[in-house]
Amino acid sequence: MAAADSLTARRPEAGRVPSRAELAERYAPLYETLRRCAADADTAGELPGEVLAALRSSGVLGAAVAPEYGGLGGDARLTNRIVEQVAAADPSVAIILFQHYAVSARISEWGTPEQCARHLPRLARGEWLAASAWSESGASADKRNLATKAARVPGGWVLDGAKTFTTGAGLAQLYLVLAQSSEPSGAVSTYGSDGQTFYLVEAGNPGLVAHTGMDLVGMRASATGFVELHACRVDDTAVLGPEGGAVPIIAGVRESGATLGAVSLGIAETAYRLALAHATRRGLDGQQAVRHRLVDLGARVAAARALVDAAGRRDTAEPGITTLYSKLIASQLSEEILQEAQRLLGSAGFLRDHPVNKLARDARAVGLMGPTNDLCRELVSAPWTA
Repeated sequence: MAAADSLTARRPEAGRVPSRAELAERYAPLYETLRRCAADADTAGELPGEVLAALRSSGVLGAAVAPEYGGLGGDARLTNRIVEQVAAADPSVAIILFQHYAVSARISEWGTPEQCARHLPRLARGEWLAASAWSESGASADKRNLATKAARVPGGWVLDGAKTFTTGAGLAQLYLVLAQSSEPSGAVSTYGSDGQTFYLVEAGNPGLVAHTGMDLVGMRASATGFVELHACRVDDTAVLGPEGGAVPIIAGVRESGATLGAVSLGIAETAYRLALAHATRRGLDGQQAVRHRLVDLGARVAAARALVDAAGRRDTAEPGITTLYSKLIASQLSEEILQEAQRLLGSAGFLRDHPVNKLARDARAVGLMGPTNDLCRELVSAPWTA
């Protein structure tokens, strides 16, 4: 079957989101590859070529792209479910996928017809991976003090600066770069500031250099690293959305329902399965105390799943708040579930190479990803004192 035909065959019916069971069956070969390679990828601190090839050919990269551009046309319910299942197999790949979806969605929402036609088909086919280059060492989580500058030149812009904690650095063919394109007025904003602009910069641009030199504690195979911009020239067609108007684009992300809580949910589900399998194998499930602890773990997973699903549906009174809650609560629950799973495993979980320890490191990382958990709290609470 040709790649285009394969993609078409995987598209959900209009208005219908495939169940978790259907997605698990549909993408079983990808998930099996991720599970088989996850431990070695974590040890090496890099994504194996086999995994990258499986990801590109699986069809999952088109989930956030409309059918007219070759994608699956899925909403946040679909993308959250796929991210959740990928995270259950390997969280490092899940955050690469999440960032790819995020950039795809921003192009779909804010791109010109020309930008959509150029980028979205490639992103949907898996020919291109996308990465977000927003974070900087001195900008803090709210992105209000950017050192990366964009200067106007005839016919375009020149970008200079450096980005850090860019997931997919060196793997991506397209970067969504946030830069200060004019002096901020000082207007109060919870996230970002006026005078900031988004730019779509292709990896082949000679002014962009990506490095994956970060030796992370968790999410070690996520290719999270640095992006340097040295006299990086782009033309006006690279500007995504309004010039100087990045704030509404950033603010709109949380209204989309896509949530990093899906990554935490996938991690938590795997941790629960590991604890349950250990208890069954050792005969510990015959002890009431152990059974009750396992029930508590299962209940926490169910609570995280319900909140992630609610964010994806976007049917609550305040969808943006629900999305922030889903990231905050799911990431906290996953850490708590991992801690309890480690206690249930006893000495077996104290072995360095037990998968529960990798998951615990990965779970901790999600709380530090944007918006960080502290920023989630601030975004929810800021209007109370406005």
